[in-house]
Amino acid sequence: MAIETLEPLVEMDGRRLYYTFIAGARKVIEHQVELNKINVFPVNDGDTGTNLASTIRAVVDSLHPNKSYKITADMIAETTLVNARGNSGIIFAQFLYGMSSETGNFKTITIKQFAESIKNSVRYIYEAVSNPVEGTMLTVIKDWANYVYDNRNIITDFNQLFISSVDVLNKSLVATKSKLAVLTKANVVDAGARGFVFFVEGIIDFITNRNLKDLIQVKAETALFEKIEESIPEKVEFRYCTEALIKNSSISKETILPILGKYGNSIVVAGSDKMRRIHLHTNNPAGLFCELRNTGTLAFQKADDMVRQSDVVYNRKWKIALVTDSTCDLDQETIDKYQINMLPLNVNFGEDNYLDKITIQPEQFYTLLKENKDYPKSSQVNEKSFINIYSHLATHYDSIIAIHLSHKLSGTYNSSRKAASAISKEFNKPISVIDSRNISGALGLVLLRAAEAIEAGYSHDQVVNMAEKWTKGARIFVSVRTIKYLVRSGRVSMVRGLLARILNVNPVVSIDGSGKAILLDKTFSQKANMVRVMKHVTKINDGGKIWNYIVLHANNTDAAKWYSTRMEILTKKKPVFVVNISPVLGTHAGTGAAAVALLCD
Repeated sequence: MAIETLEPLVEMDGRRLYYTFIAGARKVIEHQVELNKINVFPVNDGDTGTNLASTIRAVVDSLHPNKSYKITADMIAETTLVNARGNSGIIFAQFLYGMSSETGNFKTITIKQFAESIKNSVRYIYEAVSNPVEGTMLTVIKDWANYVYDNRNIITDFNQLFISSVDVLNKSLVATKSKLAVLTKANVVDAGARGFVFFVEGIIDFITNRNLKDLIQVKAETALFEKIEESIPEKVEFRYCTEALIKNSSISKETILPILGKYGNSIVVAGSDKMRRIHLHTNNPAGLFCELRNTGTLAFQKADDMVRQSDVVYNRKWKIALVTDSTCDLDQETIDKYQINMLPLNVNFGEDNYLDKITIQPEQFYTLLKENKDYPKSSQVNEKSFINIYSHLATHYDSIIAIHLSHKLSGTYNSSRKAASAISKEFNKPISVIDSRNISGALGLVLLRAAEAIEAGYSHDQVVNMAEKWTKGARIFVSVRTIKYLVRSGRVSMVRGLLARILNVNPVVSIDGSGKAILLDKTFSQKANMVRVMKHVTKINDGGKIWNYIVLHANNTDAAKWYSTRMEILTKKKPVFVVNISPVLGTHAGTGAAAVALLCD
């Protein structure tokens, strides 16, 4: 269906609003790589384009227009608010939320009514940002809204209104370069502001060409731009770009602002008490959400690693990127050294959602495990998250290798594989996804060896072939203190669990060659259990050389020390490191579990 008429558009209904939005969205999605390249404020993490594209793509993917302008405006506002990513994404979503909130229950809207809603929505975005900075997306939206409002009684055609506003937009955009020192130094305009201008330019393209069929083919820009040398890297003060959706908040915006202020900066609070979207940069997302957990339902969380994003853009050590998931139990120092990109699985306590190892650390997890009546459940990394990270990495690396936990334990591997296939075709770059057929420290050792191979200069295909072989030599043995957590998580049936508890049985859990969790052995105490684990490890060591090992525990440092001592005697090596296992694994193994993971040559 195409909008054929060239007559003035004096009123806009829901369908025209929808297609107008899609036209703007298309332009942003097509230019997301360019926006990433000029992203230097508030931090130079190179993801403004990705975040804006992700925010608006949700409307493209999931909404269908309603004839009513008000209903369509509300749907667009809610969808972007729920799916908003990054500072610019949330500001843009809040702008749309303000526009819908300031619109009466109209089936069609006039320019005068539209202008008033746009003008009033500016207040929403300035109130949402704790420290509004001029020379950014805020300024450009404000200048555009003022132009629309000032001409509400002069221009009677929506088409003419949008087309004539481009000069004001471009003038405001160019001015951002002189209003912020960081933009002046980098010789670029503000990326978020440029994104908004692209959005309006897309609308103008639609008005000019009037080809609705093209709007259905919204594809990401695949052209790769050269690095802008004027963009000088700066030290990232706060590591995580952190966001959350809090439903039915029990505290006001005025109360939540000082809480966020204790943890970081770049604070944006959008939406209402019913559905509040927060954004900030912080080094302690886990501490923040521990404090917020009783203020409403934590329905969604995101925490992007801006240090890693900045390294991707400005400080790549190698041409091959490594990706894994949070069940890979490596220490942060190793992850940083090899610039490994880790996507967190989800941990849910009832309706509250957390990100494994990021917005919930082991210490908080085991406290919640004791206090919360809801037993935690874990869920996979979704395909959209992999689409986002692979798009970002493919912009800067020659190829990508991802290594994940066993496909028999989670759908994460399959989500990664589907996303990799799509992005590999889009960017014409190889992305290999490997099923480790393991988990935790065993997965970590395979990833560590792959990282060392990349550091040594091996090619993409060589690393993939070696990693596939290494997965066959990775093993993990978990001594479980009590079987009740395996029962509650569904890994062991209620009947078997009841019998085991009656007999006071402590299992040894491992992973078989296909990647399936198995009950390998059992004893009547955890100490005997650990001795049995060492017998299995000794047998492996006698049959072949252990390349290295990791000791893991679930808040059981005594057991970790015991394993470390015996393993050092056996292998004549210290552990690569000793780690508190991820909360996702803790949902199954429970408090007190301890493990040895090893990799054979």
